[in-house]
Amino acid sequence: MTLSSILVLHGPNLNLLGTREPEIYGSATLSDHVDTVKAEASLHGIAVADLQSPSESELVSAIQQAKGAHDAIIINAGALTHYSWALHDALRSFPGKIVEVHLSNPGAREDFRHVSVLSSVVDGTISGFGGTGYALAVQALVRLS
Repeated sequence: MTLSSILVLHGPNLNLLGTREPEIYGSATLSDHVDTVKAEASLHGIAVADLQSPSESELVSAIQQAKGAHDAIIINAGALTHYSWALHDALRSFPGKIVEVHLSNPGAREDFRHVSVLSSVVDGTISGFGGTGYALAVQALVRLS
């Protein structure tokens, strides 16, 4: 399968990156992270679409609409990672490859962050590498395709 298009999804509060807890999430903005994905993807001739939403239903709709439009998904669901069975089910129905990304290492943080209800339906999870995780996610998808 040739990878031609990636959908990048960001959940609640990720629009605040750059100003929200920079000691945890760094100083890069959401736009910076999307630019990282686009730059890495362009090296492989891959198109990138992105969406940030605090709305679980909007993210679910985007995943459902991605079928046939995108070959892969990179998702940083934010807090929805820990409890959104709706996202889990939507991702489970997506036929392409999926990589879950987290800027911080959830396993080294508060107990409630140790569980991802998405991990069982994604091809892999990249966490704890800050913004580099987004470039790594593209590289992983290229190798998986």
